[in-house]
Amino acid sequence: MVRAVEEEKLEIQSSESQKINGWKLTRKETIKARNKADDSASAPINQNNNPHSDMELMKEKFAKLLLGEDMSGGGKGVSSALALSNAITNLAASAFGEQKRLEPMQPETKAKWRKEIDWLLSVTDHIVEFVASKQKSKDGTNMDIMVTKQRTDLQMNIPALRKLDAMLLDCLDSFKDQSEISYTSKDDEGKNSRKDDKWWIPTPKVPPNGLSDATRKWLQFQKDSVNQVHKAALAINAQVLTEMEVPENYIENLPKNGRASLGDSIYRSITDEYFDPDYFLSTMDLSSEHKILDLKNRIEASVIIWRRKMTAKDGKSAWSSAVSMEKRELFEDRAETILLILKHRFPGIPQSSLDISKIQYNRDIGQAILESYSRIIESRAYTVMSRIDDVLQADDLAQNPSNGEVKRFPIEDSLGVSDNDKEEVEKLNSGEIPNSMTLLDFMGWGEGEDDTEKDVKEDRSKESDGKLLSKPPNVVTNKRVSYLENLAGSRSPTARH
Repeated sequence: MVRAVEEEKLEIQSSESQKINGWKLTRKETIKARNKADDSASAPINQNNNPHSDMELMKEKFAKLLLGEDMSGGGKGVSSALALSNAITNLAASAFGEQKRLEPMQPETKAKWRKEIDWLLSVTDHIVEFVASKQKSKDGTNMDIMVTKQRTDLQMNIPALRKLDAMLLDCLDSFKDQSEISYTSKDDEGKNSRKDDKWWIPTPKVPPNGLSDATRKWLQFQKDSVNQVHKAALAINAQVLTEMEVPENYIENLPKNGRASLGDSIYRSITDEYFDPDYFLSTMDLSSEHKILDLKNRIEASVIIWRRKMTAKDGKSAWSSAVSMEKRELFEDRAETILLILKHRFPGIPQSSLDISKIQYNRDIGQAILESYSRIIESRAYTVMSRIDDVLQADDLAQNPSNGEVKRFPIEDSLGVSDNDKEEVEKLNSGEIPNSMTLLDFMGWGEGEDDTEKDVKEDRSKESDGKLLSKPPNVVTNKRVSYLENLAGSRSPTARH
């Protein structure tokens, strides 16, 4: 009875509405329409496939970026460049985490990553530059006009980084059907827990007799592929950071000369008439991550000081120098060579004060996106290689139990960095250098030496054999980029100068 009354009311209301709009449904058609509306209202909404939901989420994200992460609207937010850099970093942190296991990403997480990183990278489609072009008018005359195209550095590097990103995802997907590799359960964590400072990462398990030859070769192939991804992302990131302007805030806190930045001992070593970067590093204490980072900060600061002294035209300027231009250039080349060797020998050290300062005060949105995207790809590749090294170490222990407790592979081995770092520096500087050339020949430090100078140099090298010319000790740096951890969930990095 009650339902009949409700239907009659609905019919009256529908009739009035239909009359207003100039059309009318029968009672039967009205009931069908009402039932269809009820079904659609009760049906669950799939948020993942709802374009309206995606649009609202994208609006919210870009609103935060426009406000510089200051939702109060008071104008106290960070710059657009840093806001985008933070957004990409935080997205990667939420999507990938610490990558504790070699396993594919969850489909929902992978879909979210691809969708939202596309949103953030879409900004680069509208960063353009003017280029000359020719246009033919209707009367047949040719005119020179200016047209816009995507900025060259973005046009080259964004597709390359997308490819590297896809290669890492494909590498993890390839572990889906891998049956020989597993990880300790929570019940076994007490007995088989890791002995290093990454104790919360599960220990990999392999068959009692180790991996099969096919699996071992396949795993080594995956490691080599990820190594190439890491090197490519590292090169792009280093290039972008080099092109960023040095902030005035960083310069204001620098000492007035290189000696004050380096200290007397390091300054004398770099400015000595005879200089060998390997010999120099062998005399440095590189036994911990903190000491390596401190040396890097000192050398980078000295490079900036020397560059400013070389460009200071006013003799009365605070940055002017009595040392000749040629010597300043020589000292700068030596310092940059040391930095290159440190970067390849210890790729896991945190970012330096100069890098963090550049990221924090950078105003170029294109550079900010390139730097953050390449940095997270570099960090992910490093993490995946570390997890592969864990499995290879477990396989080695299964085949040779006498090797003792599990220890981490040296960073140099995990990244394919050989003892001959000179060749790596040559390749970075020149692209392709004959194998017969040494680092000294390439940098021009050994040119013009007479026989007496060579004899003195040989005598010095003989005296130091077995004492100081040994390679610095391996330092296991488990954190790739501290900036990634410090930045996640925060507004801006804290400058450490």
